[in-house]
Amino acid sequence: MKVVGLTGGIATGKSTAEKILKELGAYVIDADKVVHNLYEKKEVLEEVRKYFPDAFVNDKLDKKKLASIIFNDSQRRKVLESIIHPKVTQQIENWLKEVEKKDKDAIAIVSVPLMIETGSYKNYDKIILIYAPRELQIKRLINKGFTEEEAISRINAQMDIEEKRKFATFIVDNSGTIENLKNQLTDIFLQLKIDC
Repeated sequence: MKVVGLTGGIATGKSTAEKILKELGAYVIDADKVVHNLYEKKEVLEEVRKYFPDAFVNDKLDKKKLASIIFNDSQRRKVLESIIHPKVTQQIENWLKEVEKKDKDAIAIVSVPLMIETGSYKNYDKIILIYAPRELQIKRLINKGFTEEEAISRINAQMDIEEKRKFATFIVDNSGTIENLKNQLTDIFLQLKIDC
């Protein structure tokens, strides 16, 4: 089994890349979805509430409020990461064991936005970076309904996309068409299959 890290920056197109890789036959787990599921668990919410009571409205976690807090305060972001990251890592490890049991020749793709920032990129055989230039990231976030200020604050909360290029085995330029993205990912997938 080959374990490949998939990363990028906000609004670079990781979700689209995940779908394409699944269609090509890869097994894919998305850390963002794991986090989303963790926020459904009572014990996780209690732990988050202890440090972020201001992110709860009427006893419910307001994810927009939480995002606003952590994107504007790096210390509080670190606190949240210390609660969530170990749980995400555990779930990914469990998933990888399941995939290997099922398919010894699997290409297992682990999609983690902050893989390089946290150093977890070292756990993977190869790293695929979904790349889009900063101006395009800002434009895409504005098209999704963020203000320019919110877009910039979210992009600045992550490592600069140009810096991330240094850590990648494969750089996929997603500033063009879906077709172009598909072609690049198909080439990479075939290369990974051959390397297995």
